[in-house]
Amino acid sequence: MQPILKLIILGRDGILNEFHEEHIKAPEEWVALPGALEAVARLNHAGWHVVVATNQSGIGRGMIDTAAVNAVHAHMLRRLQALGGRIDAVFLCPHAPEVQCACRKPLPGMILEIGRRYGVDLAQVPMVGDTLRDLQAAQAAGCQPHLVRSGRAQALDGPQVAAMLAQVDGAHVHADLAAFAAFLLEREHQPDSQPGALR
Repeated sequence: MQPILKLIILGRDGILNEFHEEHIKAPEEWVALPGALEAVARLNHAGWHVVVATNQSGIGRGMIDTAAVNAVHAHMLRRLQALGGRIDAVFLCPHAPEVQCACRKPLPGMILEIGRRYGVDLAQVPMVGDTLRDLQAAQAAGCQPHLVRSGRAQALDGPQVAAMLAQVDGAHVHADLAAFAAFLLEREHQPDSQPGALR
């Protein structure tokens, strides 16, 4: 019997690297968040495959081009490889919001494509983001939604986070990607953990 692929979907900005309001246009602007790349490596070593799903509307708006985004991602992958980790693939939506495509989060098109590409049951796939939009995309695709407070959610207070969670059933909250990794690896041994607890 073929083993079930252990897959995790991550957002990029605010999860792996610092969020930039004006988009990251060059590799030198990409700054890893503390402990994020090490968290990916730790997950890899525990048998998890990691892919990235990111909205990159700067392409559709003419602020950046695909070659620049690819250069940023190549830099990200080299940084991760140096720590013994890997990201299997980067999926992105290049469209501006007004295009109203099906792949831009919070719509689930990009996530559903990942599920098809990897042949996985998305109900078994954790998806990590830092915005309500990410959580809604995870929920719409049938993934397990996880919020990290290392990016845009960092500025939210307790009631704001609670209001966000009230819109997405079963969401978990973590301080950052390292805390998510610790939670997930512990949950593999304790499958009855409860949603919503900050780890």
